[in-house]
Amino acid sequence: MNVLNEISKYIALILRHKPETIGISLDEHGWANVDELIHGINKEYPFTFDNLETIVNTDNKQRYSFNEDKTLIRANQGHSIPVDVELEETFPPDILWHGTGEKYVDSIDQQGLISKSRLYVHLSSDIDTATKVGSRHGKPVVYVVDTKSMVKDGYKFYLSVNKVWLTKCVPVRYLSKWSNKDELASTRTIDNVY
Repeated sequence: MNVLNEISKYIALILRHKPETIGISLDEHGWANVDELIHGINKEYPFTFDNLETIVNTDNKQRYSFNEDKTLIRANQGHSIPVDVELEETFPPDILWHGTGEKYVDSIDQQGLISKSRLYVHLSSDIDTATKVGSRHGKPVVYVVDTKSMVKDGYKFYLSVNKVWLTKCVPVRYLSKWSNKDELASTRTIDNVY
């Protein structure tokens, strides 16, 4: 594994879950001081601001953001610690997608999508991304989320800086499993009828 990829995962742990790992703290909006982060990472890995900037600019999931003068950094979403990353409520498309592993299907079919240790459930705007996410957990299973009905019923949605859709939960009644392109076409047709 590339060392910067390994460090990027370490930064995700620090900025999303355990800043105390390197002896730093986050403010109420999830921001960490860049100099303190670099100093803390240097206890484990040789690390510079240029390395950090490379990680932020090349991360394919766009996990991190700097403030304007690059003195602060935060994870865009995925936190298990209570922070307010200043998300604005946004109206989602009529359907979104959630990718998961086959081993989680029984639980989702009974409980719906719940945030578990994270602050929000993460949803994708396209099937390809959802499938990739699901593949990280074994054989992928993709759910179609009827966000149009959820919005009508008062559920709130947010769009993170890196274009991940977030909501607190998705009850079972708004979920259906996606299995093929024909089903996708019928989902879109049904959706357009409302």
